[in-house]
Amino acid sequence: MTLPIALDAMGGDFAPGEIIAGAKRAVDELGLSVILVGVPELIGDPHGLEVFACSEVIAMDDDPAGSVRRKKDSSLVRAAELVRDGKASAMVSAGNTGATMASALLRMGRLPGVVRPCIATPIPNPGRTPSVLVDAGANSECTAEMLVQFAQMGSVFVQAHYGVETPTIGLLSIGEESSKGTSLVKETHALLAELGSLKFHGNVEGRDLIPSPVDVVVTDGFTGNVALKTLEGALKFFFSTVLGVIGTNDETKAAGNVLYEYLLPIVGKLNPENQGGAMLLGLNGICVISHGSSNATAIMNALRVAAEMDKAGVVEKLRLAIRPDQS
Repeated sequence: MTLPIALDAMGGDFAPGEIIAGAKRAVDELGLSVILVGVPELIGDPHGLEVFACSEVIAMDDDPAGSVRRKKDSSLVRAAELVRDGKASAMVSAGNTGATMASALLRMGRLPGVVRPCIATPIPNPGRTPSVLVDAGANSECTAEMLVQFAQMGSVFVQAHYGVETPTIGLLSIGEESSKGTSLVKETHALLAELGSLKFHGNVEGRDLIPSPVDVVVTDGFTGNVALKTLEGALKFFFSTVLGVIGTNDETKAAGNVLYEYLLPIVGKLNPENQGGAMLLGLNGICVISHGSSNATAIMNALRVAAEMDKAGVVEKLRLAIRPDQS
């Protein structure tokens, strides 16, 4: 019997309403099993979903590590414990990202051999499967060995999630040449080029994020988070500008009526709500982090990703990729 997914009902800008609505849709439309973890008085009507009661909430502006240690009966900590104790197949949260990572790391632990977990964030890639950015914000300061491990884990994630048999790896830098970049990038490039177990494309630049010539883009968490937020802001600006132009006068509105049919599928593919959130790779369990502004659709898709990763056995695949001697 498939275990349910533990969903932090208290996390996110629109919690608990949108969180519960997303869980309900995941149950009704996708056939998933979900446990809401939260404070019953704040959840209110769970719409028939099971509730695992707790008494505390970690706020979006709480100190991540400190709040996890102080608020042991918070929804985030209890959700991670459900996975650790074998009562849930995965945890999902749209709450405080740092606290989500800390809860998952402290309760689930790392896989043997993993130096640091990393965040794998899907980036839409029109015309082909999404590419994945690692690390998207878990580790601001990294070593070359850590980046190589991120590449290994990102490759496994792409294989399990998108069915790409041999993912290509790109290293984010300021130029395609191996001589370009910081000392960290140059050292990582040399290590990846020597590693025969991965298909290394070479350096990629910021302009290569959409569309991307590779399946996995590797970088440190600071650079990755800046790149991701820049990309999100640029896409929002582009689409709001297009919509503004279309509504300028009768002529542009008429043109818009013709273009909408072609633009909507593109918007849907580029919409972060449809990507399903980011996965924290390297843990002894599944943790999916959804955007803080997630609506019901985003939560449903995050739960879908968690279920797919459980079914694909991604944790065991990551274990073998990092420590093949453990098979």
